[in-house]
Amino acid sequence: MKKVVSLITAAVLGSTLSVSAQAQDTLAIVLSTLNNPFFVSMKEGAEAKAQDLGYKLIVLDSQNDPSKELSNVEDLTIRGVKAILINPTDSDAVSNAIRLANRSNIPVLTLDRGASHGKVVSHIASDNVAGGEMAGKFIMEKVGQKAKVIQLEGIAGTSAARERGKGFMQSVKNSSMQLLASQPADFDRTKGLNVMENLIAAHPDVQAVFAQNDEMALGALRAVQASGKKVLIVGFDGTKDGIAAVKRGKLGATIAQQPDLIGALGIETADKVLKGQKVPTSIPVPLKIVTK
Repeated sequence: MKKVVSLITAAVLGSTLSVSAQAQDTLAIVLSTLNNPFFVSMKEGAEAKAQDLGYKLIVLDSQNDPSKELSNVEDLTIRGVKAILINPTDSDAVSNAIRLANRSNIPVLTLDRGASHGKVVSHIASDNVAGGEMAGKFIMEKVGQKAKVIQLEGIAGTSAARERGKGFMQSVKNSSMQLLASQPADFDRTKGLNVMENLIAAHPDVQAVFAQNDEMALGALRAVQASGKKVLIVGFDGTKDGIAAVKRGKLGATIAQQPDLIGALGIETADKVLKGQKVPTSIPVPLKIVTK
């Protein structure tokens, strides 16, 4: 009798361990950088959802370096993760990393920025084109149809920079706004400050600035404050720092994404893929404009 009980106990324990092992399947999120509050929020959203769904989550930082990104994905293929969520450093350069995961039959989902090549199961992002248009319309409403504007661009080659710029330029073309300059500042606050200092000197009649993310907008703000000029600045992302600056009346507005929701939806979608469910190839995350 004792032997039968022992066998039953062993079977139950084995079943429990099996369920536990399944629950601890590992997912990974590869972020372009963690030196940006937007992507930190994305990471936190992914971590919370992974915990809710019973997954272990590996978080890797590519430090805005495509070669580091490729190395990160290579490492993950060896570690046997079940799915990879990737926020590309560059939409073209990331293709090699995605193809590497494809060859290992690991599902790939892109977050915020898309990929030019490689098989991606689903892309989760805000409508960046619509967001760029929203920024342009807000500037026209506040400054006027003939506003003299400057655009600070993100990292060249990223889908976010291309799409936000496309939307903003549509607003410019469909109005009498005058684009004085459009120059990259790589989504970076310090570069936003330095680039804006030079552009203010070259274009002292500037009335408004569209920065393709809040970090550049906050850098531009410092340059504008130092110049003593009155310039409307609109950012993009809706980071905590960006929204705080809007509420203090320092930034005119920010086009708010929900990075934590992007991260959470990425994990949710990966979970569905692993369960054999069909998922949309593109999942839009709502945008909103935040003003004082």
